[in-house]
Amino acid sequence: MSELHDLTALEQGAAVKAGDTSSAELVEHYLERAERLNGSLGAFVTLTPERARDQARAGGGDGPLAGVPTAIKDLNATAGVRTMFGSVLLADNVPEVSDEVVLRIEAAGLVSLGKTNTPEFGSPCYTESAVAPPAVTPWDPTRMAGGSSGGAASAVAGGLVPVAQGSDGGGSIRIPASCCGLVGLKPTRGRISGAPLYGEITGLATAGPLARTVRDAAALLDVMAGRAVGDPFWAPAEQRSFLAACEDDPGRLRVARFSAPVIADAEVDPECVAAWEDASRLLESLGHEVVDIEPPMPRDAVPTFETCWAVLTGLSTVGLDEEARSRLQPLTRWLGERGERVSGPEFGLALGELRRIAARTLTALASYDVVLTPTLAQLPLPVGALRNDEDPAADFEAQKRFTPWTSMWNVTGSTAVSLPLHQSAGGLPVGVMLAAAPGREALLLALAAQVEAADPWIGRVPPVW
Repeated sequence: MSELHDLTALEQGAAVKAGDTSSAELVEHYLERAERLNGSLGAFVTLTPERARDQARAGGGDGPLAGVPTAIKDLNATAGVRTMFGSVLLADNVPEVSDEVVLRIEAAGLVSLGKTNTPEFGSPCYTESAVAPPAVTPWDPTRMAGGSSGGAASAVAGGLVPVAQGSDGGGSIRIPASCCGLVGLKPTRGRISGAPLYGEITGLATAGPLARTVRDAAALLDVMAGRAVGDPFWAPAEQRSFLAACEDDPGRLRVARFSAPVIADAEVDPECVAAWEDASRLLESLGHEVVDIEPPMPRDAVPTFETCWAVLTGLSTVGLDEEARSRLQPLTRWLGERGERVSGPEFGLALGELRRIAARTLTALASYDVVLTPTLAQLPLPVGALRNDEDPAADFEAQKRFTPWTSMWNVTGSTAVSLPLHQSAGGLPVGVMLAAAPGREALLLALAAQVEAADPWIGRVPPVW
């Protein structure tokens, strides 16, 4: 007999609506799993059982995910709930207001069980902070879950929640999706509001969903998407739901593909190449035209991206005294101080150049509907394999070699998704990435749903399941 966590998020929502289960029963089921398994997975940094029970009893929302448990990344402020941003400097921080994305999740009737693990200020592509044990992939707890939404991915893949919110500034949803065998969607720039703080000034980062299926991801995107009053920019509103788009026939698409690393000279694991080749053949079998191209973004774009990324970290460290800086993790301190050294005019020039790079890249891809690459250059690595506290610069370079494709789509503001189509010979998940032009989530989801129907992965679950 199947258990509640075997159901997809949409199936759970339907069961609540039909009276076959209740939000309270789902919450108790997932709290038991979280309390039992979190110590080995590092998925949650804070569990809020009483708050979750209260929300489940109160009910609310009438959408397809009403009553379904979820979790909030610890980079997103939640009123009344400790939000540490992965840093010991904020270990006692309890916000008075919630981010807009949190309010929308609550208004839709989803019930958060707590805050998921993230690295300090969300900077690296692994989740190993000083405030919690590392987040690991449930497929092999000696290996990392990726980052910076590593806790969210570990929670969904381990069956601690059916869907979770993450965020992605250089791949931070898609990287852990690949490591944990999930669907991870980065939406278009402006699709999800950054209210009320609007702290992401570069346009690189956005919130997005992590889920076991394409339709679950689309349903959570429907919850989070949309303009808030006061947003300085936003993606055009869709006329119907993203969940409905999953039922569309995408038609015959032109798919550009390449596997050459974009931002670093990286050796690509044969399993990652095999996943990409298998996905290419699957797309061709579905009637799409697959065309080999050269990487559309030049390598000389990397220093511009790095300048903006460093400034983002510097916004979190500027003004700290030496005692506070001494408590930062070495990578945060190194990258933040690098960002603090960038002058105002230098940053303005970098932002302008980033926009021009994006324009040239999107122009080069204009004749294609979607782009296919590997998600990562390597399989999920052992915990600590990338982190290098003695040499943060080497740490940063190792991260670039691990994930040499994902950040390109943050630069362009495009939507991109990692799909868990492949498993290594050793049973580790391997993602492939599809990207579409800004504003084309509906097309991307229609294609992703078609791919999932042709080669479903829902039956693959990790040993902890």
